[in-house]
This record gives sequence, C-alpha cells and structure tokens, in this order.
Amino acid sequence: DVVVTLSEKGYIKRMLRTSYTVQNRGGKGKLGMEVREDDIISNVISCSTHDKILFFSNKGRVFETKVYEIPEFGRTAKGQALVNIINLDAGEKITSVLTHTEGKFVDLDIEEENENSSVAKDFKYFFMATKNGIVKKTLISEYANIRQNGLIAINLEKNDELVWVKPTTGKDTVLLVTNKAKSIHFNEKDVRETGRATMGVIGIKFAYADDFVIAMDVVRKTENVLFTITEKGFGKVTKLNEFTLQGRGGSGVFAHNISTKTGKVI
Repeated sequence: DVVVTLSEKGYIKRMLRTSYTVQNRGGKGKLGMEVREDDIISNVISCSTHDKILFFSNKGRVFETKVYEIPEFGRTAKGQALVNIINLDAGEKITSVLTHTEGKFVDLDIEEENENSSVAKDFKYFFMATKNGIVKKTLISEYANIRQNGLIAINLEKNDELVWVKPTTGKDTVLLVTNKAKSIHFNEKDVRETGRATMGVIGIKFAYADDFVIAMDVVRKTENVLFTITEKGFGKVTKLNEFTLQGRGGSGVFAHNISTKTGKVI
C-alpha cells in the first residue's frame, strides 16, 4: 500500500502509506513533500503498487502507467518530474488522477456490513467536468488501450480546461460547486453518453461573469453531507438534502456564505 503525491508543477513520487500516521485535528501536521516556493501539492492518491494509474490533463488528454513505475522517495523529497514518465506537451499539466486494478475502479463506499473497506464498484462511465462548467460522460471501456502519447478524453473550447474526472455507475448524482459558492446537484442521467473525442454539455450556468467551477464530486448512496472549505480556512458540513436535485444547466443555489473574512470557496 502506497501514497502517490503529485505537485502542480508536475513532480511525482510514491511512498509507503505507513509514512503517514493518524493525528488529531488542528495540529501542524507532517511534511509530505518538499516543493519549490512557487509549487503546491495538487493530488494525493492512496493505492497499491499493483494498480494502474490514469492521468487526465488540463488539455483533455489521458495517460496511463503502472504505479510501481513511479519512483519511490522519502516523505520530504520532491520526487521526479512527471514529463520523464508520460509524454506531456509544453504547458500541459495533470488535473485529475484515478487508479484501477485490472479495469476495476475502487471506491471508498462504506457499507454497513463491510465497514471501513474499499469496495470495487461496477463503474460504467467516466464523468468529467471542466473549469467553465461543461460536463461529459463516456464509457470507461473506451479507455481500455491508452497509447504512450495518450488519448483524447474530451474536446475543449478555447480557454477551458478539464479539471475533474470521476467514475460513475450510470445511476449516481453529481454536484458542482463554483468559486463564488454557487452549487448545482443533478442526476448523471441528464448527461447523455458520448464518445471520447467529443465536447460535453453545460453543467452549470454562472451567475457571475468571473465565476468558475472549483469542485465536482459524485454523490454515493451512503453519503449524506457536503463538506466545503474556503481559501481562508473556514470549513463546514451541510446536509445533502438541502441541495435538491435540479436539471443540469441551471445556476444552482448557494453552498456557502462567503465574505472578505472567509474568502472564496476552494
């Protein structure tokens, strides 16, 4: 069992999961990765060295490698540049990471009879969301054979970026949240299945011209709260039943009361 850590500037490493220990809330924590002054951690994935790992880029491409091919480093090391592992173009960066074992994607879905275990779900689709609020759903089977140079996962409009990709069963609901705290909760069935090299459809319309999507998540049947946190560290949980299902493409409802004291939602 390992933890794979990826920085925004594209440095990646794996380390044993035992490098981290459970701590109490409110502490200073441990250094998980040494980063440059202008870099930040963008993805932390818990997985196995036997898994395969998918990298989705901001330009709408997807790459695949084996977890054990990612170099192992200590907790404080910055890792290796990802461009040495997959063929990224200039200015291209990874925005979403998923792992799977022999095509089975594992979801942490807590079951009453099997508490605190990772359950392999019968996922059927990849559900994607872009910074500009476009969403798309494509069969996972279309990504079975990924070339070394990657595959097109979604066609993007100019100035848009692919940021979130999650596996879905075809019966899930999806929640989008924007930087200015608007949110929309809709059924994934509202988005028809399309092929890989296609564009998506509107998931949310922005109430503010300078707004953008900062989070997309798939709501599982066992989950009943939404956790939101702002750029100045104000966090809260809200009952999911306050976010009623709407049709996709609306402007949604507020998920968080933001101010100059809290900062925008991240």
